[in-house]
Amino acid sequence: MDWPVGTESDAVRRMEASFHALHEASRRAIDVPLAQRRDRLRRLGAMLVRHGRDFEAAISDDFGHRSGHETRLAEMVPVEAGLKHALRHVRRWMAPRRVPTGLHFWPGSNRLLPQPLGVVGVIAPWNYPLMLSLSPAVSALAAGNLVMIKPSELVPRFSACLSKAVAGYFGAEEIVVVEGGPTISERFAALPFDHLLFTGSARVGRLVAASAAKNLTPVTLELGGKSPAIIDRSADLGLAARRIAFGKLLNAGQTCIAPDYVLCPTHLQGQFVELFFAAVSTLYGFEPGNPDYSSIVDAAHYKRLQGLIDDAEAKGARIEQRADRPEAWQSARKIPPCLMLATSEDMLVRREEIFGPILPVIPYERTEEAIAFVNARERPLALYWFGADREAREQVLRHTVSGGVTVNDCLVHIAQEHQPFGGVGASGFGSYHGEWGFRTFSKEKPIFYRPRLSGLDFLLPPYGAAFDRVIQLLRLII
Repeated sequence: MDWPVGTESDAVRRMEASFHALHEASRRAIDVPLAQRRDRLRRLGAMLVRHGRDFEAAISDDFGHRSGHETRLAEMVPVEAGLKHALRHVRRWMAPRRVPTGLHFWPGSNRLLPQPLGVVGVIAPWNYPLMLSLSPAVSALAAGNLVMIKPSELVPRFSACLSKAVAGYFGAEEIVVVEGGPTISERFAALPFDHLLFTGSARVGRLVAASAAKNLTPVTLELGGKSPAIIDRSADLGLAARRIAFGKLLNAGQTCIAPDYVLCPTHLQGQFVELFFAAVSTLYGFEPGNPDYSSIVDAAHYKRLQGLIDDAEAKGARIEQRADRPEAWQSARKIPPCLMLATSEDMLVRREEIFGPILPVIPYERTEEAIAFVNARERPLALYWFGADREAREQVLRHTVSGGVTVNDCLVHIAQEHQPFGGVGASGFGSYHGEWGFRTFSKEKPIFYRPRLSGLDFLLPPYGAAFDRVIQLLRLII
């Protein structure tokens, strides 16, 4: 839903007024008590329960079609898990924490006091709009912050639904949802937040970081990249094919941590192709009307994905698709699951993040060759390894760098509340989820408590022999 002509400046003014109200409220109430944090988290949970089906319907309408089961599995459940985890642990997270004190400062002591940063901005993408709007908000609320959320303009029905739901459970000085198009998003990123979290493409992430830098706003960037799935020769190939198929085809591949390509031992490549499509047949079938298989979000993304297939085919790739009735698939704005063999570096599919149900399969001979292939590219957001050989597994884990890893499955590391989630290098920086999200949106203020009597008194002028003896002693004990 685009903003009507002539109202965009009014929308910007409303957004800026909302931000200033949040900013002032955050400065009035710096010490946010445990009860208030828990109350906000519980209200967020109640909102999810009350409006869950509304969110499912709005997201499906925005996509053209997306299964409500998929939304529950991939969006509702992770947010609910994060909420419950935060409610269980926030008392411990927010408690002042004693840290060691150097012997030469005794009997003084050190503490770290976590404090809210103030107002946290969240720029969410279209592919998982509910989870990627509210999971950061869970962390920010647990840390005692106020929150402003900007969902993607590609999911306007969801944005309107979320805005209405939030307004029913939160005051305008707690959480605000901003609707609007690209201009609104640009102005949103330019607001002087106390922290800004962006999830999306690397191209837009660079623009967001540059805009935030003008205000010295710290940012967390959750980007993407070409995440590999490496099949070791020791793998259960049928299990690997089934799990890769699901990890790739969830949300029709429109997932930032979906496997972007498969590195497969050369002698197993043909077998993998057959097992992959056998898994597809079980999971989704080959009919475009299957309600479990999602549409591509809009015509522009559909055209881009079809262009990747056409470009690869024109340059000599072998395209494997086991579906017919192309007109029916096109009218549903769906792309049948697609494997690509014999790809080369000059093909777009090898250079761009795919973000759709297209999966190149690239042969390799030795583990070192697979590692070199991954390391020759920008560091991915995720890496997946399949096999039973512990030595080969550790070789891959220790000699590659990625945002996160799941061994013998795909995607699952993102759901671990006891682990941080985030990218590295071109796939982003900073992390959140669980305690790591709490810390991201907190200022851990160091405090030194000096007692009335302290050895530091011996370091005051006038300087002389006593001072020299104390300094000599200090050098022995520090």
